[in-house]
Amino acid sequence: MSLDGRELRNALGRYATGVCVISTVTDTGQPVGMTANSFSSVSLDPPLVLWSLQNDSEVYDVFSRPRFFAINILAHEHEPHSNQYARKGQHEMDAAHYRVGKHGSPLIHEALVSFECELEATHEGGDHLIIVGRIRDLHERPDGEPLLFFSGGYHKLHSAPAT
Repeated sequence: MSLDGRELRNALGRYATGVCVISTVTDTGQPVGMTANSFSSVSLDPPLVLWSLQNDSEVYDVFSRPRFFAINILAHEHEPHSNQYARKGQHEMDAAHYRVGKHGSPLIHEALVSFECELEATHEGGDHLIIVGRIRDLHERPDGEPLLFFSGGYHKLHSAPAT
């Protein structure tokens, strides 16, 4: 069976995900971020997470090999951040958007959660590099709604009435 690329992309887009900004610093110390929704937990013991980086990404060299990086899970009000760091040529982080974490990576202000990770492993995965990080620290916000992505657009959670 041959799969049409657009049809497959649309079908995969039917899986609702949260939205993250992956952040690190370049070799010259420049804070950079990129939007991703390919994030998943791997293990609690040891504490591992993963995300996927497209092989032809313009920032592949920066994100494929940093010792430390952060995964910032965005709140609904961070939609502008998501849009900014998803654009080509828009990966240098705005100083008003972050603070520096314990391990040097930028942590988005008021993210639902920011995981400070150390690179554990990378694996080839088709047209992506699968990046596994060991969580070294986390910063959690006690409230807030997630920024959700589904079928090509952003969405909000709608709570069902209590029964």
